[in-house]
Amino acid sequence: MKKIEAVIKPFKLDEVREALSEVGVTGLTVTEVKGFGRQKGHTELYRGAEYVVDFLPKIKIEVVVATDVVEQAVEAIIKSARTGKIGDGKIFVMPVEQVVRIRTGETNESAI
Repeated sequence: MKKIEAVIKPFKLDEVREALSEVGVTGLTVTEVKGFGRQKGHTELYRGAEYVVDFLPKIKIEVVVATDVVEQAVEAIIKSARTGKIGDGKIFVMPVEQVVRIRTGETNESAI
C-alpha cells in the first residue's frame, strides 16, 4: 500500500477528485494549506497599499491506495491538475505499513 499526497491549486480539486474516482480511488482527505515553491508568493494591492503574499492557498489531497493502483492514481492527478503554469503543485508517494478501519477492525487492503 502507498500513500499519495498531492498539493494542487484549489480550483483543480473537483477535477482531481473525479479523475481519482474514475481509477477506483474510493476515499480521500482534503486539507486547505498554504505554501510556496518556485512561485515565491506575489504582491497584491489592497486599498491602495501594496503588500507581499508569501504563502499561496493550496489544497493537499491524501489518498491511500493498493500498490498496483499507484501509477494510475498519480497519472490521474497529473492529467487533471496540470495547467502548464508555475504553481501546479507536487505529488509525494510514500509506503504505508498498516491501515486499520476503526469501526470494523478490518486491516490493510480491506480497510482502504
